[in-house]
Amino acid sequence: MIGISTDGPFCHQAFAQKLGMDFPLLSDYNKEVIPQYGVQYEDLAGFKGLAKRAVFVIDQDRTVKYKWITDDPGVLPNLDEVIAAI
Repeated sequence: MIGISTDGPFCHQAFAQKLGMDFPLLSDYNKEVIPQYGVQYEDLAGFKGLAKRAVFVIDQDRTVKYKWITDDPGVLPNLDEVIAAI
């Protein structure tokens, strides 16, 4: 499992420590990964290129087994669906 966001590495470190995360977090600070998955806002309240909240489950063959994307950053995915896909 890996988490990816456009936040910087120091933000990721504090976030992971606060929530006790034990998996890596990738900083896509230069916004190179998020457009490849189609989860980039072109413009969100004047901010360019932010990442939408999304979950992808990708198997070892790089096949997407589950995909969830929302335009509303306050919405969380159905965790039962995510766990079932894993």
